[in-house]
Parts: sequence; C-alpha cells; structure tokens
Amino acid sequence: MSMTQQAEPAVPAPSAPGRKDTDGRTAERSLPLRLLARPEVGVFLGAVAVYVFFLVSAPPVREGSAMANILYQSSTIGIMALPVALLMIGGEFDLSAGVAVVTSALTASMLAYQLSMNVWVGVIAALLVSLAIGFFNGWMVVRTGLPSFLVTLGTFLILQGANLAITKLVTENVATDDISSMDGFDQAKKVFASSFEVGGVTVKITIVYWLVFAALATWVLLRTKYGNWIFAVGGNKDSARAVGVPVTFTKISLFMLVGVGAWFIGMHQLFSFNTVQSGEGVGQELIYISAAVIGGCLLTGGYGSAIGPVFGAFMFGMVQQGIVYAGWNPDWFKAFLGVMLLGAVLINLWVQRTATRR
Repeated sequence: MSMTQQAEPAVPAPSAPGRKDTDGRTAERSLPLRLLARPEVGVFLGAVAVYVFFLVSAPPVREGSAMANILYQSSTIGIMALPVALLMIGGEFDLSAGVAVVTSALTASMLAYQLSMNVWVGVIAALLVSLAIGFFNGWMVVRTGLPSFLVTLGTFLILQGANLAITKLVTENVATDDISSMDGFDQAKKVFASSFEVGGVTVKITIVYWLVFAALATWVLLRTKYGNWIFAVGGNKDSARAVGVPVTFTKISLFMLVGVGAWFIGMHQLFSFNTVQSGEGVGQELIYISAAVIGGCLLTGGYGSAIGPVFGAFMFGMVQQGIVYAGWNPDWFKAFLGVMLLGAVLINLWVQRTATRR
C-alpha cells in the first residue's frame, strides 16, 4: 500500500436479526424501571402488605361490613389528603388543615342554629369562611416569603383558640347544639353523610366522593395546564415565574383548595353527628400530611401524585380499624403509624434512588 493511499473506513458489523441498534443514551427503560419511577408504586406495595397482614391476623377484616368500615375511615382521611398532597407537590404545607375542618363545621352549625336559618345558609357561609382561611394562608406565604410551616402554624393556633372561645361564648358550652330538627338538614345529610346498600353491606357516600375526587385530581395533575403549574412552582418557583407560570395564583389557589377539602369534611362530620366538639381536629393535620408523604409526595415539593395519597389513606384506615378487629391495644395505633410512616419514606427513597441509578 502506498503512502498516499488512504485506508478504507471500517464497516460496522451487521446487527443480529431482530436486534435494535441503540446506545446507553437512547435505550428505552424497561417497564419495571418505569414503574419504579412512579411515586405511588412504593405505597401501593406497602398498602398490599398491610392489607395481607391484617387479613391474616384479624379474621373479621375479611367480612364485607368490616371492609366498608375500613374504607369509610380511609375516605375521611383521603378526601383531605388529596388537596394537602397537591399543596405539597406545589412546595408548601398547611398545618391548619385539621382545625380548619372543625372551624368549618362550627361556622355552619352555630350560624344556622343561633339565627334560626336553613342549614344550607350555614353550609354556604362555612364554605366562604374556609376559602377565606385558605386565601389568607396563601396570601401571607406569597407576600411575606415566610415558610408556610410558620404561617400555617400561626393560623392553626388562631383557629384552635377561636374555635373554643367563640363556641363557649355563643353556646355557653364546648359543643354546638343539635341541628337535626332544622330546615334543610335532611337534604344536606343526603349530600354529605348519606349511605347506600351494596350486596347487603352499608357503604358511606364519602367513599364514592373520595374516589371521584382522586380521579379528578389525577386528571388535573397529568392532563391540564394547571397541573403543570403545580409541578413547576413546587420544583423551582423562580424558574417557573421566568417561563410565565402564575406562581402567586397557583400557590394561593392550592391553599384555597385545602380550604374546600376542610369544608367538605367539616360538613360530613356535622351532618353525621348533628353536633360538633370545638376542641377536635388537633393532630389531624399530621395524619393528612403523613398520608401524602406515604403516598410519595416529597417534602421538598415538585414530585408526587394524587393516586399515592389514596393508598396512603387506605393504609391509615386499614391500620386504625385493623388493630381493633385484631383485638390489640388501640394505644399502639400512633406508634404503628409512626413505624409505617418511616418505613414508607425509606421505601420511597429506595425506589427513587433505584430508578434514578438505573
């Protein structure tokens, strides 16, 4: 071969029949890895494990009436866990969610009873109050730049004190008066606290609302522009604002959405029991947040789903009722929840790291 003759370029060996030429950058991830990347996968596996555990250790759980009761307990947590989860995906917290439920119920009950008005007037007034609380929380967070933890902690203390003080001032008691004989009560009860029969088993209407709200929240997150805004402001609000995302509107509306959830659960409690204890609701905010965290929502925001909190709430309801059906000491309930929360967080962390590493 002469000095000036150039070597012919090497021809790559032909691929094996049926084999697709890809490199590490373009290779598509396998289905198991794509599933691991989903935020709700870890909590789904945990929910299955908890269900099987109590199915074996607590035989009454196998009955239809027991499962209906478990789902009912889960729904009262899950309905509130959904907006709390959306708020967490948006990068914020609301520690006033638990007492806000009681504030809503107290407002509707006392307004209707003391003024001898149709209970629907109290229901609408309670909705406006709940929206106002959510707006105040969101506005304070956006305008001051303070962490939502501090802002909503202040709101929590304000509402807790106001619930007790105003109730004692108006009713001269720590609970509201019975409103079951008032105009509009039966209609409102059908909307917020009715039940129906399925195969001889009584099912609470909140279970249906819970599943419908979860489907709606999932659609909003994955199929709408507003859902993109939620993920954007939770990931990095400055970058989101730079590309035209209305950060102020998104955050305030998320806090107001938590207010709507508090109103709905407050109305359910009111029309289920006809009266409201002013000191209730303390500690429930941690249950809602825990259900969202167990469901795969990161504390730092920008990551999560609406399906995950559904399984998280189911785990709470399963444990709460499963301990009773198993005949164990219910004093261990909170300890069991703490272990479950830590376990779920560790599982979610492992799932995310595994998916990212692969």
